[in-house]
Amino acid sequence: MAILKIKFNLQKRVKLAQGLWLLNWFCVLAGIVVFGMGLFLKIELRKRSEVMDNAESHLVPNSLILVGVLACTINCFGGKFCYDSLDPAKYARWKPFLKFYLGACLFFTCLTFLSVVLSFLMKIYMEDTLAKGLKSSMKYYRDTDTPGRCFMKKTIDQLQIEFHCCGNNGFRDWFEIQWISNRYLDFSSKEVKDRVKSNIDGKYLTDGVPFSCCNPASPRPCIQQQITNNSAHYSYEFQSEELNLWTRGCKEALLNYYTNMMQSMGALVLILWLLEVTVMVGIQYLRTALDSIANPEDPESDSEGWLMEKGLKETLKSLLESVKELGKFNQVATAEEVKKEEGTTVATVS
Repeated sequence: MAILKIKFNLQKRVKLAQGLWLLNWFCVLAGIVVFGMGLFLKIELRKRSEVMDNAESHLVPNSLILVGVLACTINCFGGKFCYDSLDPAKYARWKPFLKFYLGACLFFTCLTFLSVVLSFLMKIYMEDTLAKGLKSSMKYYRDTDTPGRCFMKKTIDQLQIEFHCCGNNGFRDWFEIQWISNRYLDFSSKEVKDRVKSNIDGKYLTDGVPFSCCNPASPRPCIQQQITNNSAHYSYEFQSEELNLWTRGCKEALLNYYTNMMQSMGALVLILWLLEVTVMVGIQYLRTALDSIANPEDPESDSEGWLMEKGLKETLKSLLESVKELGKFNQVATAEEVKKEEGTTVATVS
């Protein structure tokens, strides 16, 4: 028994075909936008790849690029089919490929929905990636003479200035690492020697931060050394000097930046998914309405369209059988090719 059956006359079929044609081209435009967003996100992630722990973050932009390309391809074919569907001669050429086309549409809608889910879940794995990447990058801040790490200082300084942040979780993270290179330390100084000896790893640790942590909105010159020592600076109270340094960590700043971006992209991809589902359902109705015309010789006669010809279980069962038959067909074709090759070999030897 057909599910969600609808009666169509010629006027309704024409309106459905025209509406689907327009909707397909809207999907093509949306696909171009999604492709552009995926490309933009990939560039943004590559710009800050030095402060990220792994390449898993590129899964989302790669999926968006793929969805954009497939949306343009599938909906171009869909628009062409809707344009040709009301011409019996042209529709006859399309008819053998429609089931495969609808199968491709179903696969594409599933892929698009998966991209939506990944877009909204990106924050979960981005948080760990940024935390590990930033922590590792900060350790190499001083290694401006080491090959492969020469530009790490510049990268982190630009990051802290651009995103108004300091450290990984906050400015106190700089107290736990030696961010000043040994080449700029006077080891003949008693203060330097005492600090190095007081640390079990022999590192020069201070309660100071790089200049890029300074907040330019502060009314006084930036205090970036002996930050926790109130007596070292005139009219200074460590706990109340909120404008002196950026208090937000760079992990939080970058996470908010990428999360807001991905939520906007995810919302647009969700709209594309809804459009694709509408197109797929509409094409199914148009196909069944054209196939069930009461009098094929009279294109103006009434017809019926439906979403599924049988129940859900029967439809899934027939779909599995079609896949199995396709596999058997490929096996038979392969066997025939082998026989032909053997026959050719025998004929050559003879």
